[in-house]
Amino acid sequence: MISAKGRPYQLHVLRLLPGEDVRSELERWCKENALEAAAIISAVGSVSRAELRLAGRSDGTVLSGDMEVCALSGTLSQHGMHLHLAVADAEGRMQGGHLLAGCVVRTTLEVVVQEIGGLRFLRRTDERTGYAELFPEPIVP
Repeated sequence: MISAKGRPYQLHVLRLLPGEDVRSELERWCKENALEAAAIISAVGSVSRAELRLAGRSDGTVLSGDMEVCALSGTLSQHGMHLHLAVADAEGRMQGGHLLAGCVVRTTLEVVVQEIGGLRFLRRTDERTGYAELFPEPIVP
C-alpha cells in the first residue's frame, strides 16, 4: 500500500456548459489553478456523448444520446487525473468506466471538487500494472 496524509482545503464548485468536453475542461482547469491534489465529491448533470474505457479493455467505447450522469469520481491534479464516469440512458440502463476525452456535456455538469492540502498527486508508470498510477507525496514547506 502507498499512502500519504493531507488535510481538507478549499472546495471548488464548477459548472461545465453544453458542448464542453468533460476531461479536457477538467484538465485545463487543474493546470490553470495549479491544483496539486483533489478529489471529486459530487457531480450531477448530463452528457450527449460519453467515451469510456471499459474494464480490461485498451480501447474506448463511444455511447451517444441523452444520458444522465449518475456518478463521476476520481482524483485530480495538474500532474494527471484518474476519473470514472457512470451514465444512464433514457431507458435507465447504466454503463460506466474510465472517462476518456470525448465526453460532451449535454445541458450542464455541476462538479464539486475538494482540494487536499499538503499533498501532491503525481502519476508514474507502475511496473506492476503498466499504467500511470497515483503516487501521492507530501508537500514539504
